[in-house]
Amino acid sequence: MKEIKAIIQPFMLIKVVSALHKIEGLPGITISETKGFGKGKGKKNNGSDDEGIFEFVPKNKIEVVVQDELVEQVVNTIQENAHTGNPGDGKIFVTEVSSVVKIRTNERGEEAI
Repeated sequence: MKEIKAIIQPFMLIKVVSALHKIEGLPGITISETKGFGKGKGKKNNGSDDEGIFEFVPKNKIEVVVQDELVEQVVNTIQENAHTGNPGDGKIFVTEVSSVVKIRTNERGEEAI
């Protein structure tokens, strides 16, 4: 099992989620609003180089845990539908999941997703 986390532009969320919804066997997704900055380091509110409050860039985070055979399809779907070609399109992270427990039923492993 793998966990896929994608940080994307908020205005691309509906397009990405609509495309993910078409993947047969996708167990579900979690979406959260987040903010941060990338290589651009964010902007300062007061214009000072030394101190000040940063303006963080709003993003959406999509999280999904899938069986190994769905990983490439999910990653490709997110990449194709979140891509604008402009800086700030986001990132996709894929990590190994060692265990899953479904709280309601106590199912474990792949049955829990």
